[in-house]
Amino acid sequence: MNIDFPLIITVATLVTGLVWLLDALIWAPRRRAAQAAEGGGTAAGEEPEVPTLVEYSRSFFPVLAIVLVLRSFLVEPFQIPSGSMLPTLEDGDFILVNKFSYGIRLPVLNNKVIEIGDPQRGDVIVFRYPEDTRINYIKRVVGVSGDVVRYENKVLYINGERVEDQLLERNPPFAYYQETLGDVPHRIVKTDVAPASLGQGEWVIPEGQYFVMGDNRDNSNDSRFWGFVPDENVVGKAFAIWMHWKPIFSIPTFSRVGVIE
Repeated sequence: MNIDFPLIITVATLVTGLVWLLDALIWAPRRRAAQAAEGGGTAAGEEPEVPTLVEYSRSFFPVLAIVLVLRSFLVEPFQIPSGSMLPTLEDGDFILVNKFSYGIRLPVLNNKVIEIGDPQRGDVIVFRYPEDTRINYIKRVVGVSGDVVRYENKVLYINGERVEDQLLERNPPFAYYQETLGDVPHRIVKTDVAPASLGQGEWVIPEGQYFVMGDNRDNSNDSRFWGFVPDENVVGKAFAIWMHWKPIFSIPTFSRVGVIE
């Protein structure tokens, strides 16, 4: 089940804020007037009893508002649920995503209201899966608007030029390479058992779209199979790992804390 946390937090913030506002403007004055009409049934200067709903709203609204602002405009935490970004990210990594690197967007509606920047080749981004926007994916940007991306025999080409990958280590059936996209050096992994034709093709990236791939090149469901990521689906730029916690009953570790490249 996919839980829409941004929607839940937005609605909760609006409801508690509305209750707090209505109480301040209408309900609290009425309670005080009723108390005065009854001859001051409470001690002098003492506020009438506050309804439970109002009391909870007063307590939770500031907290919810802060969380909403942080998650919507600054930083949002995510957990990596698969190995498609190995070796950069592992299943169980908890990451932080910069929400303002690519512009300020309204919560829930996701409309960009302030332009700041755009995803660049090599960036690791979180985005809403185009075929089911309730699901968040994380991949690396390979192509931007206007690029021609070709993937052939497990070799990546951008605008006709091969993206060089230097072999770092071979541990059959896995082979680890150093690749550089834009100004971002990073590691990728390929497997000997996957066919060379897997994910082959050539794509011209339309305006306002991005071509993304997983660093685990032979085990990633990405743009090679379902197409491009529209700009409006982009959530933000992944920039750090802050915790690793895979099994439910295991102890969280911080050995993988660091910057994402």
